[in-house]
Amino acid sequence: MPKSNTPSRERIVAGAADMISRRGLSATSIREMAKHAKAPLGSTYHYFPEGKQQLATEAVRYTGEWVARRLRRELEAGPAAGLRAFLDLWRGIVVESDFHAGCPVLAVAIEEPPADEVPPALAAAAEVFEQWETLLAASLREHGVEADEAAQLATLVVAAVEGTVAMCRAKRSTEPLDRTADQLQALVTAAVRG
Repeated sequence: MPKSNTPSRERIVAGAADMISRRGLSATSIREMAKHAKAPLGSTYHYFPEGKQQLATEAVRYTGEWVARRLRRELEAGPAAGLRAFLDLWRGIVVESDFHAGCPVLAVAIEEPPADEVPPALAAAAEVFEQWETLLAASLREHGVEADEAAQLATLVVAAVEGTVAMCRAKRSTEPLDRTADQLQALVTAAVRG
């Protein structure tokens, strides 16, 4: 079967996620996202007829599921392993991009939405953060942590890692991630032992 030259929908979504992780949503047009994914603008609008907000929403969900798959796999070995994987994933992204890329979910979440409106991409970001927190909290509960503490610690992990990724980009250093990793590992270990 001959290979199609038409870019896949997934490649466009992945390219949009990468572009948003580097420049944010407001600073990125659908034309730039298509170009970054090496996709014709017409193909991009074919897959995403509602435009930039639809593509950004899919990019957030794509990132969310990509991270969640890794978390699910690593959390099988316990919350400490899941935390290490979560930290390593973001470390890889910031280092491999020479501190130019961060998390597209965070990038969308910090954009100022239009007054009295919750854009679909922002709603998707909230769902993704909730998904990551739920996975971490479930693992903590499975390892003996009380439900309330597990939920609080999971929120702390996601918030700390997301904020630390932004700090790494600003400082052009992994030092914030290293410091945060040490503290989060200590908290998770103490919670599981407690």
